[in-house]
Amino acid sequence: MSKSLKKLVEESREKNQPEVDMSDRGISNMLDVNGLFSLSHITQLVLSHNKLTMVPPNIAELKNLEVLNFFNNQIEELPTQISSLQKLKHLNLGMNRLNTLPRGFGSLPALEVLDLTYNNLNEHSLPGNFFYLTTLRALYLSDNDFEILPPDIGKLTKLQILSLRDNDLISLPKEIGELTQLKELHIQGNRLTVLPPELASTADTCKQTQNRRRKIMTNRKRSAGNP
Repeated sequence: MSKSLKKLVEESREKNQPEVDMSDRGISNMLDVNGLFSLSHITQLVLSHNKLTMVPPNIAELKNLEVLNFFNNQIEELPTQISSLQKLKHLNLGMNRLNTLPRGFGSLPALEVLDLTYNNLNEHSLPGNFFYLTTLRALYLSDNDFEILPPDIGKLTKLQILSLRDNDLISLPKEIGELTQLKELHIQGNRLTVLPPELASTADTCKQTQNRRRKIMTNRKRSAGNP
């Protein structure tokens, strides 16, 4: 373990620092970072842009984590113990090599943002309880291999952002119309030829949100002196 990583761990422990950023450090195994899993007090751990291929079961020891970022690694599998992180709110697994999610993955009672973009996931990759993640506000599934979206998507009633762009989707389930709080739906780059009529109410909500954003952006440009 490099001296800089050792220093990060020691400082976090001694000063009780809640956030640890180990991004872009060439880490290939979390177990090589001595003392990392003793930092049970930390609430945020960033390990993006490393060379991780797996996440050890020890991740469960970081029981106070609220933010966990593994963006841009080479992770092929996750341990079932990841669902022990009962306080986790943001989980970023984008740009990895996941083919499946572990059994029990849906047992994360506080999860609000889940990023699974740029993996190798499809409708068969999701565990049976995936749609128990009813606290989700944002779900990013872009750049995967989904051909269909399970009807259980309708159970995620708190979703405000759903990104499905650049998959192989040939249809959307009518249950997507049950996502009454949806503000952004991204479905570009698929094989969709028809959309369910139930999407109309959701589309109106998204359209109203987009119009509000355009208005806000226009006002910002005016206040900044841009034409």
